[in-house]
Amino acid sequence: MKYGDADYMAARDAMVEVLRAWAQEGRTDTYKALSEALAPKHRVHYHGRMMSLLLADVCRQDSTGPEPMLSALVVNGSSKRPSDQFFELAVTEFHRQDPDWTWERERDSVFDRYDAPISP
Repeated sequence: MKYGDADYMAARDAMVEVLRAWAQEGRTDTYKALSEALAPKHRVHYHGRMMSLLLADVCRQDSTGPEPMLSALVVNGSSKRPSDQFFELAVTEFHRQDPDWTWERERDSVFDRYDAPISP
């Protein structure tokens, strides 16, 4: 798979569907779980640069700016937080510069957007 080729676009579209399903469930999960959800049709290693590129493009496709970033649902297995690339994208492209902004609020906004059930 190469950035922008047909396989890449298919993987991006599959990733959007997986993340929208997670959003409807009110679920966050790991990069590894996302990689596994895409396999075997799309091979995207959870530590690879391709994962970062795809997640950025997922956000660009799903959000035009003010809408919440769908990739807020994907977290590191040990830190339980998104990667540094998520925070960089949030600030640089999606202008999340409010001092009160947090990824948790972004995640909750994704859940609200996709009408996820409220957790007890």
